[in-house]
Amino acid sequence: MQKSIEVEYWVVDEDGELTEPEELTDVSENVEEEFVPPLFELKTPPCETYGDLRSAFVEQLDRVLRRADELDKRLVPFGTPVNGERIERWPTERGRIQKRVLGTNFDYAKYCAGTHLHFEKRNVVDQLNTLIGLDPALALLNSSPYFRGTRVANGARAYLYRKKCYEKFPKHGQLWEYADTVGEWERRLDRRYEEFSRAAVEAGIDEETVEAHFTPDDVVWTPVRLRDEMPTVEWRAPDAALPSQILRAAEEIDAVMEQLHHTNVRVGGTTGGVTEDEIVLPGFETLREYVNEAIHEGLESPDVAGYLERMGFDVQGYDPITPKIDGREYVTRSEACELRLEYAEMLRRDVSRLLRN
Repeated sequence: MQKSIEVEYWVVDEDGELTEPEELTDVSENVEEEFVPPLFELKTPPCETYGDLRSAFVEQLDRVLRRADELDKRLVPFGTPVNGERIERWPTERGRIQKRVLGTNFDYAKYCAGTHLHFEKRNVVDQLNTLIGLDPALALLNSSPYFRGTRVANGARAYLYRKKCYEKFPKHGQLWEYADTVGEWERRLDRRYEEFSRAAVEAGIDEETVEAHFTPDDVVWTPVRLRDEMPTVEWRAPDAALPSQILRAAEEIDAVMEQLHHTNVRVGGTTGGVTEDEIVLPGFETLREYVNEAIHEGLESPDVAGYLERMGFDVQGYDPITPKIDGREYVTRSEACELRLEYAEMLRRDVSRLLRN
């Protein structure tokens, strides 16, 4: 089963100030600007094995870091920039429409950097439901508790996306319930598109303009998505994080995704667990409690840690960034710059270790 990684990293200068990627995006066709100037995205090609995925990811990052050295730039593995100047969006018609529909809440998205894992479509309903059930694993990669200097949650990015950015359109940005069929999932997408289109027209955007820039496939920003373009099932819940941590999560989630092709997947009970014989997903209301704790408490929640262990994760093997930088109610701009430089250096060392191994 093919799989791939996409990760967004903040770009800073030698002083830790946010800056644009500029020539960094010339490194390869798999590196590109994101929708705000200080972010860029690195994508791996689809890979058949985890070993190939690891090699592609590390080698591409190493190339980007070498080019960053030449440009006096650094890459920062935080889910948010912690604090800093206001971030503006690159001007696009799509962004303009979203801002008209979502209002000022849409601005929260400008401060979020994440990791996306793609898995080739096979048993699509089981894949969708399993990734929904694994959503609390976002806690494994929580990498910033701060939004514009203020502490908001163990996983600030997930909180901002799900609770703030799409507060007025929760079904467009929050976790969806398990699906019975692909057709049911697609009908949900159609309804979300219709809702968005109506809201855009009410906000003064003509329907033809909406149709030119949005489709049911790309009108939602839910943590689990079906992607026709790839075609993959995508899990987009976790923060940007250190590469070794992303790879650990990718390997363990890939193992579960491979197993579901050879075993039974069912929803039932409150505990959940992965065994040789079956994958059991907890009822959705229970799952939602785990997800909320993953966002607000991270791995410090015994319930979340226990659940993830039952679902096949070696929780003790993870070392998320949030607990290391947490503890302050407010982080100043200068302190944020220091943190960004500190963790940019950690990212560099992390990639060096991965290359040696």
